[in-house]
Amino acid sequence: MTPEGLASIPEKLFGIIGYPLAHSLSPRIHNQAFRRLGLPCVYLSWPLQADAVEAFLQALRLLPISGCSVTIPHKRSVVALCDGLTEWAARTGAVNTLYWNKEKLFGDNTDCTGFMAPLQEQGACPASALVLGTGGAALAGITGLQALGVQEITVAGRNPRDLQDLQEHFSINPVDWEDRTEIKAEMLVNSTPLGMAGQWEAASPYPGEHLGRFRWVYDLVYNPLWTHLLSEAREAGCTCISGLDMFVMQAAGQFLLWTGRHMPAALAKQWVLQELLNHKPNL
Repeated sequence: MTPEGLASIPEKLFGIIGYPLAHSLSPRIHNQAFRRLGLPCVYLSWPLQADAVEAFLQALRLLPISGCSVTIPHKRSVVALCDGLTEWAARTGAVNTLYWNKEKLFGDNTDCTGFMAPLQEQGACPASALVLGTGGAALAGITGLQALGVQEITVAGRNPRDLQDLQEHFSINPVDWEDRTEIKAEMLVNSTPLGMAGQWEAASPYPGEHLGRFRWVYDLVYNPLWTHLLSEAREAGCTCISGLDMFVMQAAGQFLLWTGRHMPAALAKQWVLQELLNHKPNL
């Protein structure tokens, strides 16, 4: 079915791969932007489990797909399947955007600049940060923090191998997940899916009774807008940063890369807010 308001026969096809995707508002934001700018394009949702990703990218090379977003849990696995990487993708070791550079399939990571955008806007300059999680979003967060000059970055994760890999790639301080409450830092960053709409919505990645030690709490989850983590952080007196601005700005970066046009970011934020406040995520 053609999304409402789009041309019946789109000239270009885009979409998102990941699993699960029921929470994702990427189709909503990109299709609204296409409609707003009068672009004959459509953006679809392609839920894929890990064993289907390689076959999909092989098909992508044959089908008329002009670009693709990549989300949990495929941001690292697609790196080896690209013909080339941008500097941001190479620095993070993860890809959230696939695009064509002439006839080659390139990977970019607009999560990095998206992550930094709300910190720069608010003038948040922590000397230290604790990052929860070791997945693709964590890679973008660590890269963004280092680009902003944060000197001391600790990463908490459950898998010792993942922590070792991050330490070798980024020179971070690794800590076991169970020991995360022992770390003192100015900013807490949640890059895990804990708190995301769906099966993890009732969860929080950090005990509320310890949140008062942080000045800033940044949750990369954007759906729901106020996760349990952010609600408890607000009660603890922390400055809270939701994942909404990161989501909008990383999407804006993708949109520019694919179309050469600027997504109306302020309007895009309003679209997502309306969707979240209505509790009607795009399925």
